[in-house]
Amino acid sequence: MSHEMAYMGPRAFNHDQSSDAEAEYDRLRGLARQEAAKRGSCFQRSQEAYSSGDGAGAKHLSEEGKAHGHKMDEYNKQASEFIFRENNASGRVEADTIDLHGQFVEEAEDILEERIKYAKSHGQNHLHVIVGKGNHSAHHVQKIKPRVEQICQELGLQYSTEENAGRMYINLTGGAAVMPPSSSHQHPHQPSHQQYPGQPHQPQHQPQQQNETDQALPKILRKLEKACCVVM
Repeated sequence: MSHEMAYMGPRAFNHDQSSDAEAEYDRLRGLARQEAAKRGSCFQRSQEAYSSGDGAGAKHLSEEGKAHGHKMDEYNKQASEFIFRENNASGRVEADTIDLHGQFVEEAEDILEERIKYAKSHGQNHLHVIVGKGNHSAHHVQKIKPRVEQICQELGLQYSTEENAGRMYINLTGGAAVMPPSSSHQHPHQPSHQQYPGQPHQPQHQPQQQNETDQALPKILRKLEKACCVVM
């Protein structure tokens, strides 16, 4: 799977004590960028060799380029899984929330589709999606949000942007995307105890719901791993 090579920089994580995590994330993305550069160089030299009549050399360079491409995909997969675990660990997001910070667009798409599937199969009727405000993208343009909107449209789900422009609300029942205004003010570290339309009453502490969210993480990561093995 080929992803755009973009440096995410600081604040890709939703928790404060993340300098070591950011360093590891940047290291993995950096290795992916290096492999991408080597892949591009090999393919360019392969074309040059082919043009000069060196078919064998062109084939060798092409295979070398593909090998670098596979390494690039592997490093990107490791980076994606790493930041997903960090940002969606128990206690760092609400049980009805998924954080897509630090993901490339295609990675975010694979993760969100699996999360929606999991949520619906477990009777959850809404989902908050942290998509970021695009502060670390070129020209501060949001890249993940448009893809999330596209996914919702394809699945026939209503969505809305929360007061925090870096968050979206998705109604998984197919109804209107109406949510309590106060829900957008929740700090990502603090679980939300606000009741949503159609949501059964829950006690203030929701270990079972959080456990279900924790159980979803490895399933989503397995889905992502399979997707990363496919060359886009």
